[in-house]
Amino acid sequence: MRSPLTDRKRAAVRAVLLALGAGMVLVGLAGGEAQAVWGKAVRICLECIGIG
Repeated sequence: MRSPLTDRKRAAVRAVLLALGAGMVLVGLAGGEAQAVWGKAVRICLECIGIG
């Protein structure tokens, strides 16, 4: 039994989801989220090593 989505519709859904994902990444980068995540990762790493 074939899925109700044709190959063309499936490709369109994938393209839309990819575009939405890329847009969300750009919004996060523009809002400074990458810097916040990097800072937390550095603190956790330094605590595990025992320096911080």
